[in-house]
Amino acid sequence: MLEALRGMGYSTGAALADIVDNSIAAGATNVDIMFTWDGDRSRVVILDDGHGMSDAALEQAMTLGDKNPLDQRDAGDLGRFGMGLKTASFSQCRRLTVATRRDGATACLRWDLDELARNSAIGWALLEGPDPESAALISPLQQRDSGTLVLWEVLDRIVTSAFTPEHFLDVIEEVEHHLAMVFHRLIGETGRSIRLTLNERAVKPWDPFMTGHPAKPWESPVERRLTDNGVVSVQCHVLPHKDRLKQEEFERFGGPAGWNAQQGFYVYRNNRLLLAGGWLGLGKGRAWNREEAFRLARIRLDITNTADAAWKIDIRKSTARPPVSLRPWLTRLAEDTRDRARRVFAFRAAPQPRQGGAAAVELAWRAETGAAGVKYRIDQKHPAVAAVLDACQNDAELVRAMLRVIEETVPVQRIWLDTAEAKDTPRTGFAGEPDAQVRSVLNVLFRDMVMRRGMSEELARKALASTEPFQDYPALVASLRLER
Repeated sequence: MLEALRGMGYSTGAALADIVDNSIAAGATNVDIMFTWDGDRSRVVILDDGHGMSDAALEQAMTLGDKNPLDQRDAGDLGRFGMGLKTASFSQCRRLTVATRRDGATACLRWDLDELARNSAIGWALLEGPDPESAALISPLQQRDSGTLVLWEVLDRIVTSAFTPEHFLDVIEEVEHHLAMVFHRLIGETGRSIRLTLNERAVKPWDPFMTGHPAKPWESPVERRLTDNGVVSVQCHVLPHKDRLKQEEFERFGGPAGWNAQQGFYVYRNNRLLLAGGWLGLGKGRAWNREEAFRLARIRLDITNTADAAWKIDIRKSTARPPVSLRPWLTRLAEDTRDRARRVFAFRAAPQPRQGGAAAVELAWRAETGAAGVKYRIDQKHPAVAAVLDACQNDAELVRAMLRVIEETVPVQRIWLDTAEAKDTPRTGFAGEPDAQVRSVLNVLFRDMVMRRGMSEELARKALASTEPFQDYPALVASLRLER
């Protein structure tokens, strides 16, 4: 059974997060994780300054299935099944040692799967104290009034064949990214002031919602629903388009798995992240998949620790499914968020709705939805198009025929393929072009408005400032002057 439990599917980061959960539940304010490379003798130590355990409590913590997941838990408890310490540890190592200190007394027990395999007569025996060769490794605990130290040795699921120090460093980096995401609300400035370190370096929180970023286009108010298992709260977010971010920001906020994989719901229990991304099996007709067009959509969802069964939370805290009663509400919120995110992705965050009564942006293209599907039409009221039609009255039909040919040959399939391959929408709106290129087009339109159509310079600048794509170049529009 112990060997079978090793196949639970934990990553190293997820396994360590389960250990940190226990430290937080024990009231720790400092949790220190240390990876030490020593070939086959490499090890991981997790040391906290929580309230520690008595002998009896330690034996209970090291016993498989000692707790009933149906029992009522403390409101701040991050666990449920009473299996996390053992299953998470066994998924990474063959020797688990736990030492704890409370009221000046130290207790230590260990599981050693190799020892049990060699001596089956001892049955399910928990072994007293650390392995003789590892006694010095628990000495840091003796310097504290209280706390717990977890030691992983014989890391056969981490240090595998042909493993090198560089691979070990890669594991440490992956763990850091995972812990920064899972505990970001607990180690951040607004959290419980939990200090989490990895090899003596503080883990910095990774906020999936880019809270307070000036380029963030939208976030909803918090909505709440009262259920039989407590209050469920939801807040929806649309993140900025890549064009609105610095390259370093774009890479960082993509998250450990990248922008596409990180879209969707973020499910929290007691501010601890359980599920990072995904659409919880929601969708009309069929479940939504992670798609490029919706990669900027992220939704924060908080549940209580009494809702695990209703939400089908598993032992690894890696899956969740909403109760049937909440699915219509969550689907509605997700649909709205996905639609907003798709528009930001498609339009590269422009044009944005105007605030304070400003004129709406004149769009060059519009979408028409009919029985045959969606067609894209050039808006002949757009100032640039209208100016040509007006100036070419004798040849207006020829111009309209040209526009119709352009409309009927929009390279939709090529755009779709290029977007899928590049994982980004093609650049439009003079993106990447020098200001001189934009200014040359502006000058032509500005002169036509003033000289031929008789508009004042101020009115012409105002019109161009609310015309696609020039609304993104307010400084250039403001600098327009007619050269007489």
